[in-house]
Amino acid sequence: MNKLIWKCPVCTQELHVTALECASCGTELRGHFELGRFARLGMDELNFIEIFVKNRGNAYRVAEELEIPYSGVRSRLTEIIQAMGYDEENESPEEAGLPPERRKEILEQVSNGKISSEQAVKLLQGDA
Repeated sequence: MNKLIWKCPVCTQELHVTALECASCGTELRGHFELGRFARLGMDELNFIEIFVKNRGNAYRVAEELEIPYSGVRSRLTEIIQAMGYDEENESPEEAGLPPERRKEILEQVSNGKISSEQAVKLLQGDA
């Protein structure tokens, strides 16, 4: 079985799953299916996450098990967070997708009394 890829090898845009098939009976489903953020990760990254979860998020234990320095654990976590589509400040994917200029503009509108804080929250969350 081939390894799942999530970026187009031609244009590097995100690929979408459009078919699922049962290996037992051959039933096939067609549509657009979400892969989730973990599908973006390679085997090394998934193995790291498995060790991290097994050790209940204790970075010191992860460092011991992988025989790497504690700082190496933190670096790998940061790389995985970024590979999953989050930025360095651990913003939600929605916040990470909103350009900083637009966020600043929304906050200035609140400051100037042009919109309410409730409206700003909706705009920042992409609900408006």
